Amino acid sequence: MPQKSMAIGIDIGGTNLRAARISGTGEILKRLSEKSAPDPELVLGRIADMVRLLDTPDVAAIGVGVPGRVDTRRGAVLSGGYVNLASVALARRLEDMAGKPVILDNDCNMALAAEMALGAGQGHDNIAMFTIGTGIGGAVVQNRRIMRGRATAGQLGHITVDVNGELCACGRRGCVETTSSGTALGRHIARAGFGPDVSVDQLFARDAAGDVKARGILEAWARPLRAAIDTTVAMFDPDLVLLGGGLGLAAHRALGHAPALAPWYQCPVEPARLGDDAGVIGAGLQALSTLASLSGQPGRARRAVLVNGIPASGKSTVSRGIADRMGWPLLALDTVKNPFLEVLGGADREFNRTLGRASYQAIWSLVGDAPAGSTFIVDAWFGFQPRQVLEDHLRKAGVEHTVEIWCHAPGEVLAERYGARLGQRLPGHPGAAYIPELIELAKRAEPLRRGPLFDVDTTRPTDFDAITAWLKARFQT
Repeated sequence: MPQKSMAIGIDIGGTNLRAARISGTGEILKRLSEKSAPDPELVLGRIADMVRLLDTPDVAAIGVGVPGRVDTRRGAVLSGGYVNLASVALARRLEDMAGKPVILDNDCNMALAAEMALGAGQGHDNIAMFTIGTGIGGAVVQNRRIMRGRATAGQLGHITVDVNGELCACGRRGCVETTSSGTALGRHIARAGFGPDVSVDQLFARDAAGDVKARGILEAWARPLRAAIDTTVAMFDPDLVLLGGGLGLAAHRALGHAPALAPWYQCPVEPARLGDDAGVIGAGLQALSTLASLSGQPGRARRAVLVNGIPASGKSTVSRGIADRMGWPLLALDTVKNPFLEVLGGADREFNRTLGRASYQAIWSLVGDAPAGSTFIVDAWFGFQPRQVLEDHLRKAGVEHTVEIWCHAPGEVLAERYGARLGQRLPGHPGAAYIPELIELAKRAEPLRRGPLFDVDTTRPTDFDAITAWLKARFQT
């Protein structure tokens, strides 16, 4: 990368929060660690403190590995287990604090990325990985690309190994996380009558000395994990299964008590090599890789600035101002729709809505036909259709990076603006009867929060210098 060649990698665990400044080759330059907590606000505060201590002018981006379900494309945490950050808008708040792009992904995806680059996964194209710690994470790579499905594929810790088993944090019973995680090992130890100070290394020592109880604990811990590994091998047929996380090496050793039995589902199983460093290294490398894919390289993905707001919110003025300063093409919903209304001689409101949906589709078709690496400004009220419609359009158009400009004003201001423009609107647009509905809409309208967000109160003079500086930082222009 030009000029900036470092990133901050963050690994959020149920027990520890780890952060490090990472070089472009994956070297840890400085590391920090804090205790984790179940309170998401407390976790966010500790992460922010570590970022401040690690940040330098050479840091280009921040990568964060998050336990649970993460939609990387949207930069959103969807759910978590022992640390649930779905409620704290993690990426946006870290970006606002640090002024640098934040890339989120599942923590096991980050660890596997590190193992592929520097660890036990080097030279392999198809890998499945379990990270065993407080819970169990999972990730799958096929043809050296992380499998995501719609967004959150690879949750191997939630493979069911006992339909009548322990209740899992995900809401189901008998996930392998409930039987073979570090937390589960503690339960096995307690149920055998041992004290909480008995470590897994002591269990191996007791087992070697002939302690039947210790062997029983290790077998109870390892057998469900073996079943989950066999299921994973049956599903994905990987070259290699890796066991990482704080207990990955111990789990690999314990599998000696639970050998694979089904001949169809044999696959090499190895411990990961990078230990607790895998998460921060992978997060840093993924942050740099994501930025590189969005920089000046041929073949990079398309980008979109989503200028969002309800009717009369001032988004058209903001969109034009951005286009004038950045030189990016502007596609506005009304610009596409209004020529059809003129040619057709107007329409009723229902037809206007139909035409709006068609115009919306046309916008994303134009984006999809543009050269790779193009950046568009799209002016629309994105709440007029279900969120999944937008996600489908973005996917088909090849847009992998979006930022949002949220334009808003009080309902009374919007009503005054809307009423003043009624004489300029073509037949088919809602008339004066729409104003009470607009006021109510203003009370409940929310931004998409799909990736980085810039808030614009359009009752005040628009600071276009601040907006353009923010856009340049997000897109590294």
